[in-house]
Amino acid sequence: MTTVGTRPLPDAAVVRRPARVRILWLLFTLVVLAAVMVASVAIGSRTVAWSDVFSALGGSDGSLEEAAVTKRIPRTLLAVVVGAALGLSGGVMQGVTRNPLADPGILGVNMGASLAVVSAVAFFGLTSPTGYVWVAMAGAALSAVFVYTVGSLGRGGANPLKLALAGAATSAAFASLVTAVVLPRNDISGAFRLWQIGGVGGASYERIGHVLPFLGFGFVVCLLSARALNSLALGDELAAGLGERVAVARATATVGAVVLCGAATAAAGPIAFVGLVVPHACRLMAGVDHRWLLPFSAVTGAVLLTAADVVGRVVARPSEVDVGIVTALIGAPFFIYTVRRQKVRAL
Repeated sequence: MTTVGTRPLPDAAVVRRPARVRILWLLFTLVVLAAVMVASVAIGSRTVAWSDVFSALGGSDGSLEEAAVTKRIPRTLLAVVVGAALGLSGGVMQGVTRNPLADPGILGVNMGASLAVVSAVAFFGLTSPTGYVWVAMAGAALSAVFVYTVGSLGRGGANPLKLALAGAATSAAFASLVTAVVLPRNDISGAFRLWQIGGVGGASYERIGHVLPFLGFGFVVCLLSARALNSLALGDELAAGLGERVAVARATATVGAVVLCGAATAAAGPIAFVGLVVPHACRLMAGVDHRWLLPFSAVTGAVLLTAADVVGRVVARPSEVDVGIVTALIGAPFFIYTVRRQKVRAL
């Protein structure tokens, strides 16, 4: 492993992973995504045969199978776009902060967006779906700034463990505030109870259409930041020496990640741990080059969230387990493992 100053650089074997291998992994991931999307359309309280799925997609026959497929298609599409947004934003956040524990949920960004939306609805009568997205992005941005400021206090600055602890404490505090706002309001408590957990049930093309422009903007900004994130991974001083405008690069990438988090939270609620697990898994396939890592994170995030939604429908039939609960069951043990590994490395 090579070093610059005191910061280790990734092994050349990892950085220079052959493009052919990466392309094969990406094609494999896309095939898996297609498979889980078909499964998402076919599996639910009423299971639809594979042949019926393709028949329903091919034409209208007025059958119950067609009705089930038609209802599940928006849900599947929402899971795909929200999962891709959370996976990509997690990869960007880990690159911007150089923090392997960074995640929109763990750093309190998702819950900040949630608190902003709930407060706007309860106190200001917000009803516009597009307004939800703008308010959610504002809440996500303020939460990110607050967590980073708190995590930077004291000796050593913003190290990974301090940021994770500040984010977890902020997320817990915001969750309590959300509950305090919602509980006295019977007119909104029912609608927000399930939204607080995070899920893609009740999806519609209209809801997807409201967040799609924001998600598109966030995707473009994040993907265009890939080269700058590679420079930031070397450290601020070396990145500046290579001609990178460090503050601009970090701010631009952060804006893209915040937009993705805010739009995803407005559409599906505060879903945690997707942005933590996905980039770590993608580094095994794509290496640490963000030009590859970020597209991998988007596709793999879509796979994870869609698959988690399918699992939630299967394990509690005929009821459902919200996708936010499923991702927490997957992500919480991984978070603990990552924290322990970082503590061991620090010794």
